[in-house]
Amino acid sequence: MHTYLQTMRCGVLWTLALVAGTVQAELQVNQVGFLPLAAKWAAVSVGSGLQTNAFAVVNAATGATVQEGLLRPAADWAPAGQRIRLADFSTLQTPGHYRIRVAGQLDSAPFEVGGGAYEALSKGVMKAYYFARAGMPLEVRYAGVYARQAGHPDTEVRVHASAASALRPAGTVIASPQGWYDAGDYNKYIVNSGITVGLLLAAYEHFPQIAGAWQVNIPEQGNGLPDVLNEVAWNVDWMLSMQDPADGGVYHKLTNLRFDGEVMPDAATEPRYVVQKTTAATLDFAASMAMASRIYAQYEAQRPGYARQLLLAAQRAFAWAGAHPQVFYVQPADVVTGKYEDQQLADEWAWAATELWLTTKAPRYRRQLDLAGLSSAPPSWQDVSGMAWMSLAQHIAALPAADAAQVRQALQSNAQHYIADWQASAYRLALPPTAFHWGGTSAVLGEGMLLVAAYRLSGERAALDAAQSAVDYVLGRNPLGQSLVTGFGTHSPLHPHHRSSRADGVEAPVPGFVVGGPNPKQQDKAECPPYPSAPPALAYVDDACSYASNEVAINWNAPMVYLLAALQALTSSAH
Repeated sequence: MHTYLQTMRCGVLWTLALVAGTVQAELQVNQVGFLPLAAKWAAVSVGSGLQTNAFAVVNAATGATVQEGLLRPAADWAPAGQRIRLADFSTLQTPGHYRIRVAGQLDSAPFEVGGGAYEALSKGVMKAYYFARAGMPLEVRYAGVYARQAGHPDTEVRVHASAASALRPAGTVIASPQGWYDAGDYNKYIVNSGITVGLLLAAYEHFPQIAGAWQVNIPEQGNGLPDVLNEVAWNVDWMLSMQDPADGGVYHKLTNLRFDGEVMPDAATEPRYVVQKTTAATLDFAASMAMASRIYAQYEAQRPGYARQLLLAAQRAFAWAGAHPQVFYVQPADVVTGKYEDQQLADEWAWAATELWLTTKAPRYRRQLDLAGLSSAPPSWQDVSGMAWMSLAQHIAALPAADAAQVRQALQSNAQHYIADWQASAYRLALPPTAFHWGGTSAVLGEGMLLVAAYRLSGERAALDAAQSAVDYVLGRNPLGQSLVTGFGTHSPLHPHHRSSRADGVEAPVPGFVVGGPNPKQQDKAECPPYPSAPPALAYVDDACSYASNEVAINWNAPMVYLLAALQALTSSAH
């Protein structure tokens, strides 16, 4: 039997089923909403007593039926051990607030259909980067109840022994201010910053009319730069300070020797260090700086000389990597913070060569780009091949014919594989193998980005619909019946692994952060209460202890930012 909980979220009373110690909705749907022309799906578990073939879309306020349809045939979904039936209500295009109703079931969470359905969410996931800023106070006029004192000025950072050089021996004090806190902790990492900056810049470069219009209430607003570029610059400026001016190599991370406790940033006062130069960090730096140079060049009047500074930094980094092609990160004995180690660097070389080639048109960078060796994995810090594919697709009109053909073939072949999985899935989800690992939420979104790249080349509607499903999964069409973005959706994470949310005294967590999602490996099970469910798609616990399933991270937000920009730019004209 189920017991029930009634909860007020976002001004709406919603009834939830309590099953095996976790909260699950009986009928799962994207809890934020849909653009009018988007594909729209909901899911219901057959095992919950379903005794009808019909569903209805009802007005969320009045309960009046506005559309009816038949559920799809039942199918098994192994990741959750569930038998599922789907409701397709894609023909609903009239703006409004709705729920899905199935006889004998609890109504779904409410959702919006309308042209502005993603406006608040888009700004929220972008504003999360402001809340992650290091080195500045967050004022009430910008941060509201999440205002806080400045933490980690990083104006006096020590050079760790692993990073020592003749001109900067161990213990040398340097300044490396600004940047974003990486995740639930207060450290800053170049490898993860690289892909994050790259994706945010891509959202702007690919969809400037959408991403460039977001106004998210940050201190720089109104200075002539779009807010997304103002926010990215806060982290890019930090990244520049991580390059050794003597040789162009880039430090892997700026960190304490150990993680801070559950305190606010201003109360975290342990000494900070830059740790080891690595090839991976230096190539990620080169790629993202070259990309930034290309984009900020449009704003020379607002940032004089900035684009040139970024390009020179990228070129020097690429040269250092050429002279040091296999300097892998090795965690020093006295450092226990995040590693971001990577010993497979073909993808980093490809991304860096791609961005430098696209920005400079210099043939020497094309000669170092091996397209045949690139994987089609969703972009991640471990494999940035997808970053190269996405940038090449954006600039396909300027590529030599043979390169353009190879880009088209790679992305469209990859999309056909994803689309086939999506069409065959009981949940109408094309989830990659990494979907139920640490940070799997971003893998789902990463797959969606590659589908968008393919759609922009082919116009095949199924690719766009499959990308929409990636967003739907993160926003509640999943076996948890839960949005995986803090503060958005009727049932969203309340206790993320995020030090500021834990220590700020505000009941609700800092909004706009994407959490990692179900992870059956449960690397934190020794520190956490038991996960409520064992199946991979249900291996999640909304507890601040759960860094394996409920942590936030800047690289998990970035693909959500990109996909929301893409869907708003593309769905309005899709047919």
